[in-house]
Amino acid sequence: MNERDWSLDAEERPRPLILARRLWRALRIIGHLIAGVAEAAWRRAARDPHRPEILLAKQRWCLRLLAIMGVELRVHGALRGGPVFLVANHVSWLDIPVIAAARPCHFLSKAEVARWPVIGWLARSVGTLFIRRGAGESRAKAGEIREHLALGRGILVFPEGTTTDGTAVRRFFPRLFAAAEDAPVQTVAVRYRDAAGQVDRSLAFIDDDELHHHLWRLLGRERIVVDLTFGPPVPAAEPRERARLAREQIIASLG
Repeated sequence: MNERDWSLDAEERPRPLILARRLWRALRIIGHLIAGVAEAAWRRAARDPHRPEILLAKQRWCLRLLAIMGVELRVHGALRGGPVFLVANHVSWLDIPVIAAARPCHFLSKAEVARWPVIGWLARSVGTLFIRRGAGESRAKAGEIREHLALGRGILVFPEGTTTDGTAVRRFFPRLFAAAEDAPVQTVAVRYRDAAGQVDRSLAFIDDDELHHHLWRLLGRERIVVDLTFGPPVPAAEPRERARLAREQIIASLG
């Protein structure tokens, strides 16, 4: 298959082929979700979701999900182990399984995710932290993250506070960086690429997108390519300056 064939939009491809791909992958994802729920229940993950074995099980589950969806994950840079405050630009809900497949860690997610059927229960069972946007919770949540870091855990946040189309990085909200006063900060640059190697804006989950509609579109894609670039440690500084340095590092990594 040549590059032109690979880059065709789903609407340009033969519809029976796209529909068959979507249905087959949807069935496999449903089975994968059921298997994830069964494993989480068997391991009693909800009782102590921060156990290392739960993190590793989550990583395996995410790797399998990416394989089902035809995601090609490319990882660059050194992954820092131990307690680390990870920060990433945010393009899609897909960022979460992509990053979790590369580096076991816990996530800070918007509170709405906790209410998603099945997904919300799974997220809570693997130690996801939740924050209500615009509710003034940043200070309290920074304290909670600081406690997790002190226990040797890795926590990832999306300091833009929302998703973008992947062509720019919004200003980072600095308050959560107060959690990392005594912990290293590492950046994760997320870039989805099209066949020409440019930013693939069709992967963005923005505006009024709904999860089931967005997922249905992605299931029709033959392949999804994503680059994760783990940066060097961000120099220690007060929260506002550290947020600025982290943002600049991600922009540089995205080129």
